[in-house]
Amino acid sequence: MAGFVPELRAEVLRQQMTLYACRERLVAHTDSEALHDLRVALRRLRSLLKPLKGAAGSDLLQQRAAELGRLSGPLRDLEVLIAHLRQCALDAAADRREPRWQQGVLGLLGSRSLSALLLALDEWPQVLNEARADGQLDGLKKRVRRYLRKQRSRLSSALQDPAHDGHRLRLLIKRVRYTAEAYPDLAAVPAAQIRELKKAQSALGDWHDHQQWLARAEQEPDLLPRVPVWQRSMLAAERRAEGVLAELESRLAE
Repeated sequence: MAGFVPELRAEVLRQQMTLYACRERLVAHTDSEALHDLRVALRRLRSLLKPLKGAAGSDLLQQRAAELGRLSGPLRDLEVLIAHLRQCALDAAADRREPRWQQGVLGLLGSRSLSALLLALDEWPQVLNEARADGQLDGLKKRVRRYLRKQRSRLSSALQDPAHDGHRLRLLIKRVRYTAEAYPDLAAVPAAQIRELKKAQSALGDWHDHQQWLARAEQEPDLLPRVPVWQRSMLAAERRAEGVLAELESRLAE
């Protein structure tokens, strides 16, 4: 435990610094990956906190991170669509959506969700120290290992279900991958399995994007000409995902 708590504190601090950096990148419009990186940092932070449920003030941080995740999700979906439209040389359609994205970023930067999370992160080290002094962190390693086993079992069961839901699988894959990366010593997940988790997450992400675009086309008429193309490419994405998921199932069984 002597080394575990400082390592946990340091990893949460790394994600906090990443969130600060992403905020500044969004303010300065320096690159197109700032929002994506912010969401990855949120996912990594939540993966660190999930196994600690009920201890060390983790519940409040988890709640704040989830709120920001819900706020930033639709904005990231819009950002991905704009980038795709530009790749397809549909600049007029992309340009029409750019002001909405920019307004969304301003709303995110000025949101209570972002400021509340950053404030909670500033206060968390003191909460962690108090929890440690009170003995709340006793047995924390066992709790983390138990959580990892549970999530891995859930993922394996979902992969074996012929009627598995792609959205739920994507969530489970993220949980296993990011928690394993958050606690590499406790998880002891082989590098080959991590690679398969990443591939599966990417394949399901492609399928998810197509679903999002087709749903948007029902409400945004200028996207309707893309529907036949997206329907075909979504089917191809589904086939790729099924192949990758089969490989992941085999890897997890090793």
